[in-house]
Amino acid sequence: MINSNNFEVVIVGGSYAGLSAAMSLGRSLRNVLIIDSGLPCNRQTPHSHNFITQDGAKPSKISSEARSQVLKYETIQFLKDAVIKGQKMDESFLILTKSGKEYTAKKIIFATGIKDIMPEIRGFSDCWGISVVHCPYCHGYEIRKKKTGIIANGEKAFHLASLINNLTDNLTILTSGEADFTEEQISKLKKHNIKVIEKEISEIEHVNGNIENIVFKDNSRENYDAAYAALTFEQNSEIPQLLGCALTEHGYIQTDMTYKTTVNGVYACGDNCSRMRSVANAVASGNMVGATINMELTNENF
Repeated sequence: MINSNNFEVVIVGGSYAGLSAAMSLGRSLRNVLIIDSGLPCNRQTPHSHNFITQDGAKPSKISSEARSQVLKYETIQFLKDAVIKGQKMDESFLILTKSGKEYTAKKIIFATGIKDIMPEIRGFSDCWGISVVHCPYCHGYEIRKKKTGIIANGEKAFHLASLINNLTDNLTILTSGEADFTEEQISKLKKHNIKVIEKEISEIEHVNGNIENIVFKDNSRENYDAAYAALTFEQNSEIPQLLGCALTEHGYIQTDMTYKTTVNGVYACGDNCSRMRSVANAVASGNMVGATINMELTNENF
């Protein structure tokens, strides 16, 4: 039961970044409401890595423990709902949720993440976050020395290959169409014995999300243990843009070093504003934006 409609800060998104921001604010006795829909982007990922003290933990376990710790602070409240509209008022913001509730806040934090756009490959989404992954820092150690594919083309594929080459000597780039590499890139790929297959992919055969074979449109197939993929994405929420927040050329919410957006009073943290897509980075950015907002509120009221 939410005991107020007016808050100093409303945080839209209650995963790692949002919870981290809430803890930072709660420790300064700021009146905060977290609104979360309960659909984190890594809900299919079995284990989280590269986050000290939580290496190998289930993502849901980390967020559940974080939520229980955050809600011990008496000025923090949590609502499971979805925000469908945000509106700038004279000196505050109006937030409307899917269930029809309205709240006002002096400041808004968007910790809403991004939405991966899945390719039209059968079985791909079933494997996403399990054996088809996005980041060698988050998952590379666990699939080291395995037969690995990179489902990408051009600069993205080349960048991934340069990082993954240190983790396995059995690496193939699967461009699913004509390869798009410079002569210099092709030379480096050959130097490191990284193969390139240009055949289009039609399906990933798997068992419970674990790759067995990648099937091509000519009906040939090849066994792989794991694969990386560089996907396009879109913002999980369009509300920041509707409020006037600018996006970068890559599609992230534009922020400064303290996570202020281009709209006064609106902040963003986590995956929606950074290419460093990890639990550790989300937590760090949330901690920073919480401190930033506390200082802003202090300057306004002291």
